Amino acid sequence: MILGAVGAGAASSSGPASSSISLPGTEAQKAFDLLGEKFPAANAEGATARVVLRAPDGEKISSPENKTALEATLADVKGSSARIGQVSDPIASKALSADGTTAYAQVTYTAKDADLTDGDHKGLETALESGRDQGLTVEASGNALAAPEESHTAEAIGFALAAVILLITFGSLIAAGLPLLTAIVGVGVSMAAITALSGPLDLNSNASALATMLGIAVGIDYALFIVSRYRSERADGYDAREAAARANGTAGSAVVFAGLTVVIALAGLAVVNLPILTAMGLAAAGAVVIAVLVAITLVPALLGFAGERVRGKKRKKSAPTTATTKPGLGQRWISYVLRRPARMLLLPVVALGVVALPATQLELGLPDDGSKAASSTQRKAYDMLSESFGPGFNGPLTVTVDGKDPAVARSGAQDMAKSLGTLGDVAAVTPAAFNESGDTAIITVIPKSAPGSDDTKDLVADIRALSGDLRSDTGARSLVTGTTALNIDISDKFSAAIVPYLALVVGLAVLVLILVFRSILVPVKAALGFLLSVLASLGALVAVFQWGWLKDLIGLEQTGPIMSLMPVLMVGIVFGLAMDYQVFLVTRMREAYVHGADARTAVETGFKHSSTVVTAAALIMISVFAGFVGSHDAMIKALGFGLAIAVAFDAFVVRMTIIPAALALLGKRAWSLPTWIDRILPNVDIEGEKLTKHTPTAPTVREPSYAGTTDHNH
Repeated sequence: MILGAVGAGAASSSGPASSSISLPGTEAQKAFDLLGEKFPAANAEGATARVVLRAPDGEKISSPENKTALEATLADVKGSSARIGQVSDPIASKALSADGTTAYAQVTYTAKDADLTDGDHKGLETALESGRDQGLTVEASGNALAAPEESHTAEAIGFALAAVILLITFGSLIAAGLPLLTAIVGVGVSMAAITALSGPLDLNSNASALATMLGIAVGIDYALFIVSRYRSERADGYDAREAAARANGTAGSAVVFAGLTVVIALAGLAVVNLPILTAMGLAAAGAVVIAVLVAITLVPALLGFAGERVRGKKRKKSAPTTATTKPGLGQRWISYVLRRPARMLLLPVVALGVVALPATQLELGLPDDGSKAASSTQRKAYDMLSESFGPGFNGPLTVTVDGKDPAVARSGAQDMAKSLGTLGDVAAVTPAAFNESGDTAIITVIPKSAPGSDDTKDLVADIRALSGDLRSDTGARSLVTGTTALNIDISDKFSAAIVPYLALVVGLAVLVLILVFRSILVPVKAALGFLLSVLASLGALVAVFQWGWLKDLIGLEQTGPIMSLMPVLMVGIVFGLAMDYQVFLVTRMREAYVHGADARTAVETGFKHSSTVVTAAALIMISVFAGFVGSHDAMIKALGFGLAIAVAFDAFVVRMTIIPAALALLGKRAWSLPTWIDRILPNVDIEGEKLTKHTPTAPTVREPSYAGTTDHNH
């Protein structure tokens, strides 16, 4: 009923908004907002395109034959859509390269890019092709061009792999299908809600992609843990109703607290005060909340419908005797770790440290046409402009000068234009253009260097340094915006926000884990293990997406700086998922300890009980995330890769190797808690200790078809 209601709301919605980035409080954003206020016509929200035309080798674009081809091509562009308002004439506007071979025309639409139809996109592509047929090299860039169609094949493969892993883990189609079904329902509710709310809350396409990614992954995992515990309780002889209740009272409690840590990490992204990041974090947090609610309500309900079929055929066969049972892989692994705890602690820490080393060379940037695939028309247009008009042409800086009255603004603009001409990395400075009221001027600066280069960054700093002198001399204010200025501001914003964000998220999650494990050392170790995982995954991200190692393996055409949002987004998501595995794995160890096992035996027992299901959960999550590596969107592709590798590091290296080794070395001290803290902490009883007291240890109901069987995995 909820899915239907939210789906109806989504059907009447316009869908996700565009993924524009705003940076409240930064100089680049202030300048951008000022332009929107003072030059509304120039900043209209209509889509734009820039068509770049080049004459054949050795010829001029202004020669009669080529000029005729150019005019015919631009006429075709103008006629390609009724939504095109204007196409500039490159000859009249002198938009020609110094060597006379290349020209560009600005195309302005009357509709937003999100409102353009397939017919508009196809018409523009046909017009460009007509220019090529006449012998010109014609390429285009801008938001009016169609985005590459996303293929969902890779995501479907990830989902299919998850199904196979579940089938191998459970040996039952019903048990394997149940987590998949509930995950689909949860993601359906999440996506419908995001679509319905995308207009009022300004949620973008990246927010829905991230929510889908996490919703599927945690939705399957949470259901997997409860179904696995249910089967364990059934194997111990409890009837279906009691087994479902006990599974929800133990694994269900763990799911709630695991989900809580993920939600804290994602909602905490709001601390950065970046609207696109806040929207992505809250949308993903909402998807996780829905996944938790589905896991503790719909999953037990479906278990009631499924009955015996959840257990699979192999449960009906008599189990082999203990003497002939061969230890499983999980048991052999934990035995090996516990025999050499010091070595198994140090070696993985050193290995992850080595993998993390490339992260020291992390470069951040915002995606532009220069980061697109070399085969795309946008990238070809970018390269043509760079070759013909200079590398800085693709990243012009916009300097605004404003004053309380027109005289102040005019005086300030003249002084600023003179000062800009004296700076070293400036290729050209356009004359100041004033708004109607004359109190604000725009000066465009074309750098000599490329948008992402250090020289251009230094130029932005030099221009901003002129602002103080300008204000004291004339009373006018100057601001700088543009791609490079935005990059500098966004990097500064993240650098300032990452420490408070980590402190808030790690602090809150450690408090939750102290409540869950009633220990100080276990949560602290969990947080340190997370830092190792996230640094190693960032190192891998730099090696592949920035340096190009193994890039052909994942279909990456163009390397470049990592998108500025990525590190803080990875930190938030990886932290949440790391705490998931911590809760599910270590809860069973604490459960064994609470029920009387010594510290070392508790680690071994807990690991044997939970390693299979945690391994399956990690492999499922890796499969789902890896599916998004097939995306055309550079950010989603990098996020899918980064999360898949981070889950692999965290689940298999940190949680299943480093944590058990550390717990073995710490012994009883790992589970100790100062008495005064113990007194004030509420007892959440995630291990089901009270269930043991209130339910007979020997089940009162055993079903005849299972009499005499045992389950050596639980």
